[in-house]
Amino acid sequence: MRTSCTAWSAGSAPRRRLAPTRSWASRTSYSTKKIYRQKGTGGARHGSKKAPIFRHGGVYKGPTPRSHAHDLPKKFRALGLRHALSAKAKAYELVILEAATLAEAKTAKLAKAAQELGWKRVLIIDGAEADANFALAARNLEGADVLPTIGANVYDILKRDTLVITKAGVEALEARLK
Repeated sequence: MRTSCTAWSAGSAPRRRLAPTRSWASRTSYSTKKIYRQKGTGGARHGSKKAPIFRHGGVYKGPTPRSHAHDLPKKFRALGLRHALSAKAKAYELVILEAATLAEAKTAKLAKAAQELGWKRVLIIDGAEADANFALAARNLEGADVLPTIGANVYDILKRDTLVITKAGVEALEARLK
């Protein structure tokens, strides 16, 4: 599970700052004309002003932006998701609902229900699409996130105290992990 979380945080989310691009010799805009003749000057031989030794010249082996992402195999990602779900079930932090729906999108009603159930940091996983009213009501709750089944990942599951899955979400997760 740790590898899955590390891979997710290093790749999917921009958690690592990208290095600024520096202009190396081939990217500087100077003439490529030889600055003085090769022999007879008493100085070192030089080609152009783009060399790193000169002012406004290029940077030798400067930083370049690159992706720090590393992908995990599908089976490994599925295994991490299985382990995360098992860990929540073993710790009694998994709740299964019939359906996550609201008649109207009122955050106060959902906040009251969450407080009564003792949910502080909760992740709610619904079927293919989350109910629009429920998602709107949960959007303004601190510590509550609503995801469709396709968005379920190890990092988000382990980050929350309580995991709530609807019956449609359970069926979709079972189909996804087969």
